[in-house]
Amino acid sequence: MNFKDFSQNVLENFNQHMYNLIEPCQNEVEEAMLYSLKAGGKRIRPLLILATVKAFGKDEVTAYDAATAIEWVHTYSLIHDDLPAIDNDDLRRGKPTNHKVFGESTAILAGDALLTHSFDVLSASSTLESEKKVLLIQRLAEYAGSRGMIGGQLEDIQSENKSISMDTLQSIHERKTGALIQFSLFAGGTIAGQKQEVLDYLNQIAKLIGLAFQIRDDILDVVGDAESLGKNVGQDEKLDKSTYPSLLGLEGSYDKLEEMLSLAEESNNKLADVLKKENNEYDKEILDSFIDTLRLEKR
Repeated sequence: MNFKDFSQNVLENFNQHMYNLIEPCQNEVEEAMLYSLKAGGKRIRPLLILATVKAFGKDEVTAYDAATAIEWVHTYSLIHDDLPAIDNDDLRRGKPTNHKVFGESTAILAGDALLTHSFDVLSASSTLESEKKVLLIQRLAEYAGSRGMIGGQLEDIQSENKSISMDTLQSIHERKTGALIQFSLFAGGTIAGQKQEVLDYLNQIAKLIGLAFQIRDDILDVVGDAESLGKNVGQDEKLDKSTYPSLLGLEGSYDKLEEMLSLAEESNNKLADVLKKENNEYDKEILDSFIDTLRLEKR
């Protein structure tokens, strides 16, 4: 099964599961939470959890709560990123940003609530064993925290108006963008009951996907348009941020993107070979087809 078909099959049910955990809203904070969740988005992180579980032949419904948790953490980070104190964006997913609709104070609280309730969703899950709940809660806190996504975000802010090296740029985005993708594949593998060797391969793939995703985003910030992307473009240049295009140029960035995607495919092939030798089920097409969606035609 390819990733696109899988996503179309599960997305409506997953979204409804996620919304039902908030609706009916009891206050303005919950209305603000739901506003950003219902604003759209590709749901890449939760779908990667569900797709990874499916690739190992397990029922993706068992991972709905973990998928909800990662989408809530991701959405909280976007709400806070858009605030005037950080990126000062007016548009997200083609709609006014949360603070433009509800005000800065409520937007901050909505982000806080999404982060907090993500752990509640995991701990209360009826489809996950207790041991897996504890492991997922611990790993989500690690990947989303000061040494993961938040740490990468801080270093990204601190790098504005500065020249940084390629190694530093990669370190920033392995945490800022890559950490939650690492959690997604880790969670999918863990819920599917995979051993450490398999989780290590999934982590390699996730790191490469995370970097590719950021390179792609940097390229689109230069060559894309706000209408099709659903967000403002040219923000990196406006904030004088070091990006892959600013360090490598557009041509070099396209080449770097393809390098990361090819390495991710190579790691997925190795994982498939390991599992085939052990006669374990693994549908490599699901991740291969997702990796392929990240490719860009040169403009």
